[in-house]
Amino acid sequence: MHIHILGICGTFMGGIAAIARQAGHRVTGCDANVYPPMSTQLEAQGIELIEGYSSDQLSQLGSKPDLFVIGNVVSRGNPLMEAILNQGLPYVSGPQWLGEQVLYGRHVLAVAGTHGKTTTSAMLAWILEFNGKEPGYLIGGVPLNFTVSARLGKSPYFVIEADEYDTAFFDKRSKFVHYRPRTALLNNLEFDHADIFTDLAAIETQFHHLVRTVPSEGCLVVNGAEASLERVLERGTWSPVARFGMEAHNTWSMQPHPNDDFTVVHEGKEVATVCWAPDSGVMGRHNQLNALAAIAAAQHIGISPRDAASALAQFKNVKRRLETVGQHNGITIYDDFAHHPTAITTTLDGLRRRVGRGRILAVLEPRSNTMKLGIMKAQLPASLEAADRIYAYGAASGKESLGWNLPEVLSPLNQVQPGRANAFDDLEALVSAVAKEARPGDHILVMSNGGFGGVHQKLLQAMLAAAN
Repeated sequence: MHIHILGICGTFMGGIAAIARQAGHRVTGCDANVYPPMSTQLEAQGIELIEGYSSDQLSQLGSKPDLFVIGNVVSRGNPLMEAILNQGLPYVSGPQWLGEQVLYGRHVLAVAGTHGKTTTSAMLAWILEFNGKEPGYLIGGVPLNFTVSARLGKSPYFVIEADEYDTAFFDKRSKFVHYRPRTALLNNLEFDHADIFTDLAAIETQFHHLVRTVPSEGCLVVNGAEASLERVLERGTWSPVARFGMEAHNTWSMQPHPNDDFTVVHEGKEVATVCWAPDSGVMGRHNQLNALAAIAAAQHIGISPRDAASALAQFKNVKRRLETVGQHNGITIYDDFAHHPTAITTTLDGLRRRVGRGRILAVLEPRSNTMKLGIMKAQLPASLEAADRIYAYGAASGKESLGWNLPEVLSPLNQVQPGRANAFDDLEALVSAVAKEARPGDHILVMSNGGFGGVHQKLLQAMLAAAN
């Protein structure tokens, strides 16, 4: 079958493309921005890419595709989509295609939640792989224990990062309702995606739609500290529930060690100890909880906590999750995907636990749709409290610009310590200010859910230039 994917260069749709190619289909695709690394990854797998959405690409493909798979970046008015509709050509959303053609009949382990989906999915997939399960998986990032972010797999098991964002312009349900998991891991739940959800209750409804699809012989692994998830469960459950958290009353709990290691406790009994590899880059209480949840989910398919902990001892994290991207003159630069106040808080907490009294210079781009709308702006100063200096960037104009006053929002951070928080609408000025401030022993934490104009390399170059 020839499948043509619209919006192929997104992480999720690129993963679908890789899986479809592994399943033996001819796969082509298009996107508005075809560029590395996704473009080179796809082309290396024999997937032909076309720049843009021109309707005349239908004739460029040689034979007309048997099916068009539509990413949720595509909307009405897209020239190619309009041609598909006008000609009555067959199309389906990415999540629906995945659910029907790949996940049907398999034991799906779905990882949902506002935060930690990518890391927890990577942990869970690695636990299965390490223990000989040869799972399929689709992860919204690059797990460093694997060479690709998605694969078909050779067993009945499939691990998927289960996103609550909407499916497509013609299907406004959350993506995860298409996955029909037998093991559903609900990591946490906060208000996010303000561009498509009106409030937290609307997201809770979508999560309950997911709960409704889990069979009675399945399992719900649920964060026991989340009131929002309790409200979801109160609407009705038909599957066993295993709660996890720091507190001993949960089915799964933990005893933290002075470093980031921890002891796993199941129903009051110590059953394993997780000791991270020194170079794993895994740090923080949130990652301890991510790992605890993955261990609980793995037990549902027969992997013991001890065997899961053995796998996690070799876990290498995910790209852009407190990833060290460079060092110079005793200064370390990290890259992290944090784009929500809670994620910023937990990321800074994890780094602070690791570096102790070392100075942290936080470099932030509030770029997500929710942040640009200003929904979370009041929470931003508190989320940055663990940083010693803050450098935030908001473009002055264009689609990346903020609809609110960044210096004004950050001003509470300067009341006690003037000059602690700085706002910029010029990226080069921000780079210059950070490079001037940084000194040996500092830790520069860059946080954005986008490319941030290549700021990481610009910072390294600026510090090298200053040294010379």
